[in-house]
Amino acid sequence: MSGNGDSKPGTDEAADAVEAERPVAAVGGPEDYLLLAKDLVAGYVPGVNILNGCTLTLSEGEVVAIIGPNGAGKSTLIKTVFGLIPVREGALTLRGSSIAGLAAHSLVERGVGYVPQTQNVFPSLTIEENLQMGVYLRPRTFGTRFAVVSELFPLLGERRKAKAGSLSGGERQMVAMGRALMMDPSVLLLDEPTAGLSPIYQEEVFQRVKEVNSTGVSVVMVEQNARRCLQICDRGYVLDQGRNAYTGTGGELLNDPNVIELYLGTLARD
Repeated sequence: MSGNGDSKPGTDEAADAVEAERPVAAVGGPEDYLLLAKDLVAGYVPGVNILNGCTLTLSEGEVVAIIGPNGAGKSTLIKTVFGLIPVREGALTLRGSSIAGLAAHSLVERGVGYVPQTQNVFPSLTIEENLQMGVYLRPRTFGTRFAVVSELFPLLGERRKAKAGSLSGGERQMVAMGRALMMDPSVLLLDEPTAGLSPIYQEEVFQRVKEVNSTGVSVVMVEQNARRCLQICDRGYVLDQGRNAYTGTGGELLNDPNVIELYLGTLARD
């Protein structure tokens, strides 16, 4: 798992190969994308950067994957987008307007949802109470949004009075995703949603992501199960040492010999 993404990844040889092969992709202006993170520099400790000029774009209706080795900066990128880590350099825009420096609750109000990798439910609260926390900024919308979210995740409606702490890891992930959707976001940020789950629950999460996307929610997904994630995404980014190493459609990355050799290994051939 990537955790905070602050350990140094890869070998010197791999890093050299990344520098030699890194594609140069043209990126438009803020008005061209739903979400644009351009040349981001960010980190947890003053003077130590984890992101070193990373760029990400998201258009309406897309599922975008972020993959790469442990410590590549994947989680750091998504946390920076959500305002949990300050932007030191670069631009961060939503619908053409800068969101750099905004607090997380301000981003939620603007239509950005976020599901962290760990501690993403309130275990002592019921499913219903967890979802109520998702609309704390708009409590009067609870009934309407609960109906919508329960249709996407029937378990949440069926077991609404169950304590979240009594649920399996996969079920908790459904609660966490459901809570993030309660504010009817246009962008959903997922930080390793299948981490620690059984293969069956991993597959369910991937299917739910596609269903959420089909409702009009654009998704950015950090994921360690690279092969499956690339199969369901529209585009993907491979990060290495806080920089873009490769970008392309999911199919292009799955079949790129350099990506397979440096990042996917035999996983992409299974």
